[in-house]
Amino acid sequence: MIKQITRENLGQLASKAEQSPRLRTNLNLHPDVNDPVQRLAVTMEPQSYVRIHRHPHTWELLSILSGRLVVLIYNSEGKITERLVLGEETRTLEIPAGIWHSAIALDKGTTFLEIKQGPYVPVPEEDTFSGSPAEGDDKSAAIMAWYPDAKVGDTVKF
Repeated sequence: MIKQITRENLGQLASKAEQSPRLRTNLNLHPDVNDPVQRLAVTMEPQSYVRIHRHPHTWELLSILSGRLVVLIYNSEGKITERLVLGEETRTLEIPAGIWHSAIALDKGTTFLEIKQGPYVPVPEEDTFSGSPAEGDDKSAAIMAWYPDAKVGDTVKF
């Protein structure tokens, strides 16, 4: 069966993301979490928090479908080494395995295609950046406010 992401899907995903407690949702193209290649459309609202994390076991490819997404890349000291905006000059990027990163949507209904090696593995605590606030922590709002304007050379402060 041919799988596709349509304009209708994008609208449905945007509505679901707005209603979700995490302000994001996804449409899986892979059949299950054990698939060796995870392929999904992720829709995020601007208030959806993505903690600084890494995936030591896999690269991660992101390609924008609608809206804009700021992707911040950090060194091991928490200094931003790259700031990319999917949906502006950058359309697709690949983050190598083991690289610290975070993201924030700039527009309502921002949707991107995410592809990475499976099976799906939730990010364990040791692969979240030391000191970064967990989802739901009161300090996460401050870092989310910092993400959109953070620049290369800035160092994250918690």
